[in-house]
Amino acid sequence: MELVFYIASAVAVISTIMVITRLNAVHALLYLIVSLLAVAVIFFILGAPFIAALEVIIYAGAIMVLFIFVVMMLNIAEATDQERSWLKPGGWVGPSVLVAILFFPFIFNVAKFGNQQFSAGVIDPQQVGSTLFGPYLIGVELSAMLLLAGIIGAYHLGRRKKKARHRFMEGAEE
Repeated sequence: MELVFYIASAVAVISTIMVITRLNAVHALLYLIVSLLAVAVIFFILGAPFIAALEVIIYAGAIMVLFIFVVMMLNIAEATDQERSWLKPGGWVGPSVLVAILFFPFIFNVAKFGNQQFSAGVIDPQQVGSTLFGPYLIGVELSAMLLLAGIIGAYHLGRRKKKARHRFMEGAEE
């Protein structure tokens, strides 16, 4: 188990460094997804399978899809050449290798230790829900509003301004 922990930790650190150093936003988001998957493996190894599932579903799933949607909506770089370069296999080699490094030890450990009980107590969804929406309800709601405000702000900062022309003024310029 310690070896898998060290492998997942190394993948998380390497992919997080790749997130910071990539100039292409889509490649950085791919490495961020790999980093979040590595953290989910660490949670699973430490005896929190529900938190690992939440990490995959919420962060690596929903929020990353939202980030990719915002990046694609802003269309920051050149449209056609950049989109063609995303389809080349060279951009997917790094994230694919890191995911493969995570996948095989994870499957091995699930097969080997899947039926064992962990020493720490398992966190069930009712505990998470009562904790998040009990004393931390305002924090959860403010986080959601902050995320929405960030998306709206990114859209307004990144959009291209078009000249507004009235339909009656088009013929007057000729």
